[in-house]
Amino acid sequence: MIVFAGGCLERIAHAVERAYPEEGCGLLIGRRDTARKLYITEVAESDNVAIGQRNRRFEVDPALRLSLMRRLRGTADDIVGHYHSHPDGTAVPSAHDAAMVFEPELVWLIISVSARRAGDARCWQWDQTTGSFLHLPHRPNLRTGST
Repeated sequence: MIVFAGGCLERIAHAVERAYPEEGCGLLIGRRDTARKLYITEVAESDNVAIGQRNRRFEVDPALRLSLMRRLRGTADDIVGHYHSHPDGTAVPSAHDAAMVFEPELVWLIISVSARRAGDARCWQWDQTTGSFLHLPHRPNLRTGST
């Protein structure tokens, strides 16, 4: 289970709506507990620095990642995942997403966006055994605050 602190999903929704029709992206900061829950305590918005086809590709700014790694050193929090949007698509990982898995321990939050409006949000993690993404439940749900 992934638990988002208050306001995190709303902040992500606003960021990907602003980025539309390009993919919006950023990093998820948080910590794991012993009960296999992942707590997302903060989000860091990034410029999409992908070269070309930013409506179908994303790349988090490496300078942002390095800055966060330095800031989080020695704290209980860490970079635990990233988010990106699928403009006019679904919140399901694409074949390109699967090809870009370099850190299988990171969570992927994917948000569908249509006509500048964030929609479905789903969390995923790469399963090295099956070579595919596994859906991970999360709460609260985007914009509604419900579980």
